Amino acid sequence: MEETQVRVLCPECGKNWRTAPSELPETTANFHCPNCHASRRLSEFMRTEHDLRTVKQLG
Repeated sequence: MEETQVRVLCPECGKNWRTAPSELPETTANFHCPNCHASRRLSEFMRTEHDLRTVKQLG
């Protein structure tokens, strides 16, 4: 079985990647970009509303 992945996009540096929702904190928690280390709420890093809903459901 393949695990669901969400698309993440840094609003500061533009880095984008995919990761499993289980590897992310709560959507209201601070998250740090692994590329530029920008710190914002995780919900601001979600690429689409669909990705945000998926994290909320499966995270």
